[in-house]
Amino acid sequence: MTHRPLALITGASAGIGAEFARQLAAAGHDLALTARRGQRLEQLAAELTERYDSNVHVIPADLAQTTGVEQIVEAVAASGRNVDLLVNNAGFAIAGHYHATEWDEQARFLQVMVTAVAELSHRLLPDMRSRGRGGIINVASLAGIVPGSAGHTLYAASKAFLISFSESLAMENIDCGVRVQALCPGFTYSEFHDVVGTRDIVSRLPSWMWMNAEEVVAVSLAELARDGGRVMVVPGRTNRMIAALSRKLPYQAAFNLVRRRSGDFRRQE
Repeated sequence: MTHRPLALITGASAGIGAEFARQLAAAGHDLALTARRGQRLEQLAAELTERYDSNVHVIPADLAQTTGVEQIVEAVAASGRNVDLLVNNAGFAIAGHYHATEWDEQARFLQVMVTAVAELSHRLLPDMRSRGRGGIINVASLAGIVPGSAGHTLYAASKAFLISFSESLAMENIDCGVRVQALCPGFTYSEFHDVVGTRDIVSRLPSWMWMNAEEVVAVSLAELARDGGRVMVVPGRTNRMIAALSRKLPYQAAFNLVRRRSGDFRRQE
């Protein structure tokens, strides 16, 4: 029987999710990787198995479907393993103003970004608590701390939910040996902006506003492992300054600032 801890990572086919897989495999974890793109997952699994001798379970699943979480949980159970670390990283974004979008698409967004995170956490927490150890990392965003911007309307709202949800879970479970973190990166180099069609907009932002996925994940895992580690983790000095400023400014000033600058990082049409 293996004694390596198992990390379940959603949205693991690229970006921050794939980097979590790489760094956790390097640290001695086995992995359960899930995303819609099964071929991408298989390629990553082959890389990590060869490089780190990790046992990698590939679980293609679509969290926009209401059966997605059950499919993932059943696949992990069938492997005979317990999840030691859950990384809720799956992403979704809808460009444009709320009234100009289709509700079915917004409903899928909420299923991925809110409901699936809550359901996976709810299903896996009892076992972690019973064993007296475990962790949950919810990949939120700096967008959940500052006032919500115009465009991608539910994005900031969903990330604010993840922060508050993580804080409550942390309070409820810390005495049971289960740690919970809300990771709040700012602009991070990945293909996310290509998928959502905002690469042309965000490419105009200065380089000092960006971090790479390796840095973001390293900060997250180091903080999770640290005794007394923070629940809300904002990686990068620039991002921490923005977060602090947004909370110290009078609300209306922060709101007006984001309102004026929304077009710098969100597609408006």
